[in-house]
Formats: sequence, C-alpha cells, structure tokens
Amino acid sequence: MCRNIHTLYNFEPAATEDEVHAAALQYVRKISGFTKPSQANAEAFEAAVAEIAHISRHLLDDLVSAAPPKDREVEAAKAKARSAGRYATA
Repeated sequence: MCRNIHTLYNFEPAATEDEVHAAALQYVRKISGFTKPSQANAEAFEAAVAEIAHISRHLLDDLVSAAPPKDREVEAAKAKARSAGRYATA
C-alpha cells in the first residue's frame, strides 16, 4: 500500500475534497507507475484521478460506524510517536 494514502474515514472534521483528491492522485500514481504522465497519457491519468476521487467520496459518504469519530490531531500525534520510536537513534 502506498504510504502517502491515509485513512480518510470516520474523522472529525470529515475528509475534505482536497484530501480525497490527493488520495486518488496517489493511488493512480501508484498503479500507473507515473508521478507525472506524458502528454499522451495526461488525459487518461486525470480522468482516472477524477473518477477515483468521485467514487471515493461516495464511499466515504455511504459508510456508517458506531465508533465515535477520531480526532485528526490525536491520530497525527500517535503516528508521530510511532515514527519517532521506529526511527529513533540508539
């Protein structure tokens, strides 16, 4: 899984359109192998990003959870602590 794609579901506030688009862009980059497509592939690349962002938004809107929404700042602090532990120098 691409490390730049983060979970967007069940957060307060909800994922923004920019976050959904960024995740879709990372997904298309990962499966296509392009960070920037050639002019010949640019239209197909952008269309794929738009379609994946669209369906991802529908998915996020349709999912239900009994769990309380997570706080972005708390989750970011947890991730930072995990990263610090993983990459700590001896």
